Amino acid sequence: MLLPKGGVSWKAARSSLPPTRAIWVFLTRTRFLLLVAIVGAILLLWRGISTSASEMQSFYCWGPSKSPMEMSLNEQSAWNAHLQTPVIFNHHAPIVVNSSTIEHVNLNPVKSTTNAIQNEERVLILTPLKDAAHHLAKYFELVAELSYPHHLIDLAFLVGDSKDETVAVLSAELDRIQNRPDKIPFRSAMVIEKDFGFKLSQDVNERHGFEAQGPRRKAMGRARNYLLATALKPEHSWVYWRDVDIQDSPTKILEDFIAHDRDILVPNIWFHRYQDGRDIEGRFDYNSWVESPKGLKLAASLDKDTVLAEGYRQFDTGRTHMARLGDWRDDKDEEIALDGIGGVNILVKADVHRSGINFPCYAFENQAETEGFAKMAKRAGYEVYGLPNYVVWHIDTDEKGGNA
Repeated sequence: MLLPKGGVSWKAARSSLPPTRAIWVFLTRTRFLLLVAIVGAILLLWRGISTSASEMQSFYCWGPSKSPMEMSLNEQSAWNAHLQTPVIFNHHAPIVVNSSTIEHVNLNPVKSTTNAIQNEERVLILTPLKDAAHHLAKYFELVAELSYPHHLIDLAFLVGDSKDETVAVLSAELDRIQNRPDKIPFRSAMVIEKDFGFKLSQDVNERHGFEAQGPRRKAMGRARNYLLATALKPEHSWVYWRDVDIQDSPTKILEDFIAHDRDILVPNIWFHRYQDGRDIEGRFDYNSWVESPKGLKLAASLDKDTVLAEGYRQFDTGRTHMARLGDWRDDKDEEIALDGIGGVNILVKADVHRSGINFPCYAFENQAETEGFAKMAKRAGYEVYGLPNYVVWHIDTDEKGGNA
């Protein structure tokens, strides 16, 4: 074919192309469209086969190349050696309880430690009362001065068999304290009333006479147990028993006692008596003592229901009384182990009470109330200690001669 002289031009090339109509007719012919459809189907089928083959290859990695029935023992061992099927166990699916009648209490976080303030450990102050209206003003004066944070302190009182205005005065004092705008109000206060039918008067000679001690201490043990059982809550770490007729005590007594980290701890109890312009420092509480062989022998000779009344000449026990030891001018942190304790001022780790150690309202090893409490605690393996040089001052009861 001869090319035109002067080369190929666009016009010449265009004149040699088939017309557009002819191309359109060709593309829309049935045989061409059928050919395109067949070629497309072949391509899609090929792509599907190749994709399935790759997926099968991936799946093939998770299983042996032959049926387990056709594999030899060696082949099964070799295959199982490199493959461990993951298994997810859930033996303890969570249980959701929405009933308002079911309460959950977790006592595990409740501890009694020497870092009580930093850990915000709650203290429960318990005071049993009977015909105590005239003591309450001084009581609240001293309690309001306690330096332990008051928002961590709960107060609870049990008033029993009273014939004076104890409930009225107590309520008025609590209302006054709890409505103060400063940091004096306590976290909570509870007043419990329970009569036990105990008719002994508050006259000193009658109340502290020897004949009254067995029945009186049994009744006091019952009152303390009712107060404890009603007021102790799961969040309490410490229980501080404090009598209403304390005349003076250190403001840091809670921090001082907590620092000793003892299960049960008591101070020495003395009193002031002023005669002829002189301050006579009297020893008050003879219920805190160290047991003696003579006391054990005496207890063994008594009927099991007899309550030993310590500090009275009718029972010569030969025990060492903490009240006769110590001096408030000496080291206040000196400790001695005790076998019996008085109830004027006691700090107890709350778990001791939760373990069932309370105040026997019967003869337990021939002791009752606080002395029985100490005996019971020691039987259970708890520590009972006293601080002979740490003095809390009681009112002067001016008891008759003959009592220790």
